[in-house]
Amino acid sequence: MRYVALGLLLVVTATSAEESSWNPSWDGTLYGYANATTLRTDSVLNPNNQIANLPKRSDTAELRLNFKAENEVLRFTARPILLAQQQRGAANTSQKNDGYLSQWQVRLSASEELNVAAGREVLNWGAAQFRSPSSPFYFDNGRSDPMRELIGMDTVKVTWTPDMQSSFTLARVVGAGRVAPAADEWRNTWLLKADQRGDGYAVGVVAAKAALNAAFYGAHGQYSVGDETLLYAEMGSSEQLSALQSPADVAQPFSVLAASPRRNTVLMGATYTFPDGQSLSAEYLHDAHGYTTAQEAAYFSRAASSPLLAGQALAMAPRLLGRDYVHLVWQSNLMESEGYCRFMYTRSLTDAGYELGAYGEATLHERVSAFFTATVTSGTPHQEASSIFTRSVTLGVKVALH
Repeated sequence: MRYVALGLLLVVTATSAEESSWNPSWDGTLYGYANATTLRTDSVLNPNNQIANLPKRSDTAELRLNFKAENEVLRFTARPILLAQQQRGAANTSQKNDGYLSQWQVRLSASEELNVAAGREVLNWGAAQFRSPSSPFYFDNGRSDPMRELIGMDTVKVTWTPDMQSSFTLARVVGAGRVAPAADEWRNTWLLKADQRGDGYAVGVVAAKAALNAAFYGAHGQYSVGDETLLYAEMGSSEQLSALQSPADVAQPFSVLAASPRRNTVLMGATYTFPDGQSLSAEYLHDAHGYTTAQEAAYFSRAASSPLLAGQALAMAPRLLGRDYVHLVWQSNLMESEGYCRFMYTRSLTDAGYELGAYGEATLHERVSAFFTATVTSGTPHQEASSIFTRSVTLGVKVALH
């Protein structure tokens, strides 16, 4: 990836240095925040925190920067992250200092219709808030956690945009950013994506084939009904590697398939925007890779029988335990200068457990804001939402830099 990017940079710089000047810019955000999480001592999957050893308290300083330099034919962007974090677990304290490129890209505009790019990019799309079935790389799209920083995929791609309505992308995904190659199921992936936009609608289809995984097929679309209502849907067809099977009969053991049978995941949603700019979103997700009600109950029963099975259940659980979910989001006007708030409700229709989430931000100064996140779960140790923790709260301050 370094050699590809350097090659693009040298070729274009040599041919365009005299034609146009560079326009550099940068900005960033400095975060300082503390988190406290109440773990379940009676957790089936992580009893007394002896298996996962999750932190109960953490204090974090984080700097997220954005750099950009461009001329008429070349654009370079980078998003470096610097992090210092202290975590306190059940019996020890650990210090984590890290620095990495979350995203970066060198993009060459070969013509008005053709772009060639190399770098680390978040390959995410669609309007869904809860999960993104149409993305092979980011099923958990991070939109339900405003503090989460997604790390891009290392990619070389060509994008052809013949007109304002259509675009076609062919990409070679070298690897999943900072994921170790041995754990990277999408390493060396070919990706083909086509998008069509029109008056009030947008649709896209995607196909991906990795060296270690079966082909993925996805689609997403959205349609505006007037100025207030947005309807959208996403779907994906895939196989899941190292699939933990949980038979409904508790007398049968766990088993692990090298790859699950091909199954479909579908999300349907709608967003209504009120006259004052507030909005309400409602989504329904069906993920056939999850367990049925009986299979999930057997999953927790087996995990409760021994620490070894609890560790296996925790480490190899499917991306969502259940099959059917409802997700609601209310948020204030994003254009308000004094602050922003967001409330989320997620309910598993498989086991009836639910989770409440909130995010709030208030402007203290022109460049300084205070924020909080809070998550509360309801249910028993045998329900997905409440299987590990009961509540989590984060308080912090962020400073805009320029």
